[in-house]
Amino acid sequence: MAVFAEDVNLAGYTTLRLGGPARRFVEATTEAELVTAVRRADEEGEPVLVLGGGSNLVVSDAGFPGTVVHVGTRGTEIMPAEGGRVLVRVQAGEEWDPFVARCVEDGLAGIECLAGIPGRVGATPIQNVGAYGQDVSETIVAVQAYDRETHKVVTLDRDACRFTYRHSVFKGSDRHVVLDVTYALRQSEESQPIAYAELARKLGAEPGDRVALKEARDAVLELRRGKGMVIDPDDPDTRSAGSFFTNPILDAVQLADLERRVAERLGPDVAFPRYPESGGRTKTSAAWLIDRAGFAKGEALGPMRISTKHTLALTNPDGGRTEDLLALARHVRAGVREAFGIELVNEPVFVGVTL
Repeated sequence: MAVFAEDVNLAGYTTLRLGGPARRFVEATTEAELVTAVRRADEEGEPVLVLGGGSNLVVSDAGFPGTVVHVGTRGTEIMPAEGGRVLVRVQAGEEWDPFVARCVEDGLAGIECLAGIPGRVGATPIQNVGAYGQDVSETIVAVQAYDRETHKVVTLDRDACRFTYRHSVFKGSDRHVVLDVTYALRQSEESQPIAYAELARKLGAEPGDRVALKEARDAVLELRRGKGMVIDPDDPDTRSAGSFFTNPILDAVQLADLERRVAERLGPDVAFPRYPESGGRTKTSAAWLIDRAGFAKGEALGPMRISTKHTLALTNPDGGRTEDLLALARHVRAGVREAFGIELVNEPVFVGVTL
């Protein structure tokens, strides 16, 4: 049975430890409870926030003036499929990193490089979660969701999810509530081909090589810990929302402008990271831009600071407020804009606030 409460402080439910009270808070532990809670709030004309692990969320100091539905559903179903694939259907409330660990232990390849990412399964298709050369869009085959417009439970295949870089049909829209996700994984003791140069170096491998699943996962976890990207109560650098800005994707005009600005600011022989994208576009590194715009690891503005390990993470080490975090984010964004003409875009979901 769903648990109801009032005036629950949301700071305790986000990895940033920020956010004011929810007027109403519902803990849903089954799909039926989840659908009922959202449907009831909709019928009452109540604003709804569906909350998972809170690892990619920035909530206003004023809190949320409606119903927060906390997704606590659990369960995993494994279904053999053709071609050496295994379909794994997972409830939205399952914790992501333990799920990755179980897949690696069971010899299921396809998400091993996504180890250490905080949050719950239901968030992965929304954000098209990715790291170290893997995105969940490569393995997701279906998402079951409650459609708040038709009041029906629907199943969206990969095409219907409309995955792009850190985006999907679910992001920026509150129409669908993710109930469960089905992944197509490969039965193997070896990883998918290593696609990320930093990870390949860590493994002593070449891009395109395969390694043991556990070896890949352990290397990813070590890299992430070195950047403060694995939750650790004893490490204030992990009191963050992970990468605060997405890597910019540039068209030809923007790329040429960045080349000019880099040469003027840093010298004609300085090269910046660039990765080919579809449509002739190019992705570059937000962390590189932040570094070269003059921001240092550990740099503080009020009670907030850039991580001491990675300039892409903004942290709350000293019990600040959401407005303090936004002030730091605006400061960093403005510095990159002034230096390189690039407008950084926030990766976390904002609730009741804007940059």
